[in-house]
Amino acid sequence: MNTNQHTDVDDVLWSAIGDPMRRRMLDILLTDGAATATSLGERLPVTRQAVAKHLVVLDRAGLVHAISAGREKQFRVDQAQLARAVAQLADVTAAWDSRLLRIKRIAESIQRSKDAGKRSNTSPKPNKPNKSDKPNKSDKPNKSDKPTKGTLQ
Repeated sequence: MNTNQHTDVDDVLWSAIGDPMRRRMLDILLTDGAATATSLGERLPVTRQAVAKHLVVLDRAGLVHAISAGREKQFRVDQAQLARAVAQLADVTAAWDSRLLRIKRIAESIQRSKDAGKRSNTSPKPNKPNKSDKPNKSDKPNKSDKPTKGTLQ
């Protein structure tokens, strides 16, 4: 199997699993073991025709197989294909966990650099006079501030 075929199968598989109604159908089939389109239609808020269309999608993805039982078909989950989907999901989860861990480490490194920069900027600086250090008019001596005889300054 070439890579493109493998990807196509995966896309079909994940497209089938991506629909909430099809996931509910898989849940019912896993719980009950098998069901007909009619019995699924009775348990779901969709018509039997809609169930049949969903079953076609699941069958194309290899997730269910139909077994003839009289006039009707019983649908069962293909355990091997479901296991394959679970394994792929585990691989995707692991890949994203790894990516997110790298992003977290980068973000923490950036934060540590910023924190270190802030600490180095908080060292004492030589005092520069600021506006409040300049004398203002009220600081200038006036006539009443002149020393008088007998007082020490």
